[in-house]
Amino acid sequence: MGIVISDQILGTFVPILVYWLYSGIYVLLGSFDNYRLHSKKDEQDKNLVSKSTVLRGVFFQQTIQAIVAILLFKVTENEGEVATSPKSWLTIVVQFIVAMLVLDTWQYFIHRYMHQNKFLYKHVHSQHHRLVVPYAFGALYNHPLEGLLLDTIGGALSFLVSGMSPRVAIFFFSFATIKTVDDHCGLWLPGNLFHVFFRNNSAYHDVHHQLYGSKYNFSQPFFVTWDRIFGTYRPYSLEKRAGGGFEARLKED
Repeated sequence: MGIVISDQILGTFVPILVYWLYSGIYVLLGSFDNYRLHSKKDEQDKNLVSKSTVLRGVFFQQTIQAIVAILLFKVTENEGEVATSPKSWLTIVVQFIVAMLVLDTWQYFIHRYMHQNKFLYKHVHSQHHRLVVPYAFGALYNHPLEGLLLDTIGGALSFLVSGMSPRVAIFFFSFATIKTVDDHCGLWLPGNLFHVFFRNNSAYHDVHHQLYGSKYNFSQPFFVTWDRIFGTYRPYSLEKRAGGGFEARLKED
């Protein structure tokens, strides 16, 4: 008799597994100097936190996320999920879009406020900006309070508002995880579909991580809509960097 794993358990732990598998691919690709947005020397010299500290921070945040996810699934498990017919693809697509918009909206305003409030930036959000040169597995390196507010609560809201089932949540949060890791990967790879379909990408977010761009490009993880609406959008141009790779340089909108 095979082991049956519930959708709730899969929805909790599959995105975590996806995080480490996908970021692991980028670790292997990190030696592709001709596609890096910063040199390896810059990564070593400019970042203000060790990779071992980043690993511990991400593991801690994912533990909190897993606990909240299990509790959320437990609370909502009997709400319309018993003996229901499978949802149509159209319904699932609409739920994905709603969840993406909810997550983007929540993260834009919380993220922007953490930059505007000097206390929150100094004591909370600045921890994430210790990674001046982002890399893939540092995507979820945040202060625990920020991880709870920005990612965990934001994810819970997108799940509840969209009305998705735990099974759909497996795919949505895995997709959101891949997108977030990709935005922090520090590489500009040819043919990357995220760069084709999303203006919010690794170069766009890299601008935000630099001192000159910290007041711009708050949107994450999917669209640039709120930056456009509120005038915090700063476009960039990709220029060849001496020694190989690319550099995202600000340009006028």
